[in-house]
Parts: sequence; structure tokens; C-alpha cells
Amino acid sequence: MTAVTAQTKPVIVVSGLPRSGTSLMMQMLAAGGLPVLTDEVREADDSNPRGYYEFDAVKGMAGDRSWLTQADGGAVKVVAQLLPNLPTGRRFRVLFMERPLGEVVASQRAMLQRLGKEGAHTTDARLARAYLNQVAQVKKLLQHYSGNIECLSVPYHQALEEPARTAAQVNAFLGGGLDPEAMAAAIEPTLRNQREGDATG
Repeated sequence: MTAVTAQTKPVIVVSGLPRSGTSLMMQMLAAGGLPVLTDEVREADDSNPRGYYEFDAVKGMAGDRSWLTQADGGAVKVVAQLLPNLPTGRRFRVLFMERPLGEVVASQRAMLQRLGKEGAHTTDARLARAYLNQVAQVKKLLQHYSGNIECLSVPYHQALEEPARTAAQVNAFLGGGLDPEAMAAAIEPTLRNQREGDATG
């Protein structure tokens, strides 16, 4: 493990499985006043009408992580499967979105259908098991590097049902300085009525 570089502020990483509420958390952080690293290459659609808040260079972080300097003191969205590529010489605070696997799989299937894509030829149960194993491996890794990676798990349904509580917890974890009321207000009331396959991912 390499020495931690002289960062003035940690990079805030919003992570989780696909369709677990990562875009929703990015919306909350942006509303609260935290700079977010996005490029809008992936445009908003019916699955995420308020945008995906992604940064395309993240996909290639296994080989090139030079873009991370742009995220110092701000937030970037990194899918759970890519977290092992975080460099050990930097400081991170990870907000890990937790959503029931059945809903994650159903939402992923629904999104692929809306995009006109068939998706992988695998059963929902097998996909859920694969996701479960991936999350377990990632969490083990985060614990191993706890010296420079701090992690807060955020239940997806708590964010929808108790936005004020979630906003307060996230703000405290990040050291304060954000606007919790604005963060809570970023969650549209209509999202609370959505069910499997329809939630912001």
C-alpha cells in the first residue's frame, strides 16, 4: 500500500450496484452544494429523467486514473464493480447505496427493456447471486483499505422515505458544510411511489 498523497480534501465516491440509487445520491450532493464531476455524455432518459450524473472516463479507470485530480473535494459516481481500481495512495469517502437485490435486478431488466436491449442471457436469481458476491468482495476491500477509504452505507429506501434523516447523515459523514434541507428537497415526492424497475439508478 503506497503512502497517501497530499490531498487537501478527499474525493467523494458515490457507489453501489447499477440501479441502486447512485444517481439520486449525486443529485442530493449537487443540490447540497458539493461540486460533482459529470460530463453528460450519457443523456437523461425515461429510466433516469434527471440524468445519470456519470463521468465517462471512470469506465477506463483500470488503466487511467489521472482524471481523479478533477474530483478532489467533489463527488464522482463509480459503479461498485470498479471500486477495486481506486488508487490506494489517495483519500476517499465512499457513499455506498444499498438496495434489495431483487429490486436492483428488476430495475436493470426494466431499463434494458426501455432501451430495446435484451440483456444478458441469465436468470434473475443467478444475476442476484453474482451481484451479491461482487458487493461482498468490494466491501471486504473497503475494510482492508480503511486507512484512506471511509465508507458510509446508505439504504436506498431510507433516502426515499426519510430524506431529511439521510441528508443529515450524509452531511455529517462528509464533515458538514452542505445544505441538508436542499439535499432532502432534491428527492422528488413522485420517486417515493415508484416500485421495482422504476427507480432512479
